[in-house]
Amino acid sequence: MNAIGRPTAYRPGFCKQARNYCLLGATNEELGAFFGVTRRTIDNWIAGQPEFEAAVKSGRVAADAKVASGLYARATGFERKVKRTALYRGEPKDFETNVYFPPDTQACIFWLRNRRRATWRGSPGSGGADDDGIDDIARLEAASESVRRSRASPHDQLPDGAPHDEAPRDDLTPGGASHDGR
Repeated sequence: MNAIGRPTAYRPGFCKQARNYCLLGATNEELGAFFGVTRRTIDNWIAGQPEFEAAVKSGRVAADAKVASGLYARATGFERKVKRTALYRGEPKDFETNVYFPPDTQACIFWLRNRRRATWRGSPGSGGADDDGIDDIARLEAASESVRRSRASPHDQLPDGAPHDEAPRDDLTPGGASHDGR
């Protein structure tokens, strides 16, 4: 008996391609453009082809986990080994140093507004955060400063004993942007 309707363009080899494209953040509409079909066709493949569904879901879960991990590191602060080269008596010398990146206030707000909605998304006058987020920022900046000071080591002190305000600007964060957002 012949199947009713148009023959499917789906091929089992699409699974690996779909997973890889989903690792890059592809939506169903983008997958459709990649495979030359509509978003609705991709929805049908996901619903009707278990191996395609598993490939799409595994790619998306892996990508989301990596992003969540990076956001968490930015929100809580992190330390990274940095390799540098400096001239010492006219000759280049390689050395490693640990650089601490303090918590990022915007990452904290984003995390908390999504994970603790009742506390961090209240309306003005309700005891929650205000609409423009000023209370959130003030609370998180205070907490961030407290964490930064508690993690400062003696070699991070200026001659007068005051801690440095930021990590060196030539160090890069995991996303490739400089620490201070430039």
